[in-house]
Amino acid sequence: MLKTYPHLSRVFSRLVLLGAGFLFLVLLAGGCMTTTIQSGEGGVMYSIFGGTSLDETYGEGLKVHPPWVRVYTYDLRVQEAEEEITALSSNGLTITLDVSLRWRPVPELLPQLHVTYGRDYPSKLVIPVLRSDAREVVGRYTPEELYASKRSELQQAILNQVKAGVEGRYVQIDAVLIRDVVLPEQIRRAIESKLTEEQEVQRYQFTLQKDSLEAERKQIEARGQAEYQRIITQSLSPEFLRFKGIEATQQLAESPNAKTVIVGSGRDGLPIILGNQ
Repeated sequence: MLKTYPHLSRVFSRLVLLGAGFLFLVLLAGGCMTTTIQSGEGGVMYSIFGGTSLDETYGEGLKVHPPWVRVYTYDLRVQEAEEEITALSSNGLTITLDVSLRWRPVPELLPQLHVTYGRDYPSKLVIPVLRSDAREVVGRYTPEELYASKRSELQQAILNQVKAGVEGRYVQIDAVLIRDVVLPEQIRRAIESKLTEEQEVQRYQFTLQKDSLEAERKQIEARGQAEYQRIITQSLSPEFLRFKGIEATQQLAESPNAKTVIVGSGRDGLPIILGNQ
């Protein structure tokens, strides 16, 4: 008759359970996957059992996850798209804009962006809004305004319009840059000719204003000189002139230079002094 050992049976059962648990962990670890989120990127987790995790955006680094989970990565840095947009001005003429748009996803709203638009959101959201809003804004201006004086105003108007267009859609618009405005050739030439004529008129007006100011200056100077002469003439009385003549005669008589003095032969009875100097 065989002898049984109950305690050995319990030990064996525990060993089996531990072995099975260890084997499960090994199989689980062997089936795990990794995703590396690069610098400047964010990640969104999707599970086949629970769908997209809307509460968390994964940051940079190595992420370990089970095989039924997938991590979608997004570039969170500033991105730029260049577009050539054809639009109609306020008077119905065709205008071509060379525009750059800069934007970036809002990191904390990345899961909502992923669920709503996906990773091709630029072609579904950003670019269509830019095209539509740029055409709408261009329709408020004439070609002359777009070509010359109001390009910066146009740029700011498009920026404000695009920001409003994507508001609440998980994307932040940073800048709109208009690199060039292309008009039909005949319109461009007409505008340039008009601008040249306006500059000539302004230059002519400036010349007239300058000449007018110069004439006014000369009149003021002439009036000043006339007033000066009037004052001097009034102050030169015969007595004053006779006094200055006597004073000058005295100074000359006292000088060491050789001279001849003719007494009483000068005008008003003043002496005439003849010298070798």
